Amino acid sequence: MADFAEQPEGHVVLRCLPEGALAVYPENIYLRMRQGEPDPAEKAASSLLFRRTLRQFGALSQPDEISAQGRITLPLAYREHAGIKAGTEVVVVGVEIGLEIWSSERWAEELKRVNEHMLEKGEREMAADLVNRPNN
Repeated sequence: MADFAEQPEGHVVLRCLPEGALAVYPENIYLRMRQGEPDPAEKAASSLLFRRTLRQFGALSQPDEISAQGRITLPLAYREHAGIKAGTEVVVVGVEIGLEIWSSERWAEELKRVNEHMLEKGEREMAADLVNRPNN
């Protein structure tokens, strides 16, 4: 999380994730995420999916600053997006490029989905190994 400490004046960007959580990115990481396309205007002219991605970045992201006490303020609309209600527990997850804030219920659901996916993927890999195994 050294990226947070390196930000001038604690600049971060809050972003609503489609999975139903909130991301907090150091500003430099967020800007790198936005600069993924060499010519975004050209791609936006021809791609519905890319325009939707731009909308999501624009409409569901906002800058913030980490206070001197190390706090950020989550706007009401963002809390509602993430299912975070006053007085409920949240889970803060480090994700290498920033962190995510989840309601505990949604985090439990996400872990279940991830674990199920990993098990299914492992089963497919094992089945493929058995099919592709040379005859001895």
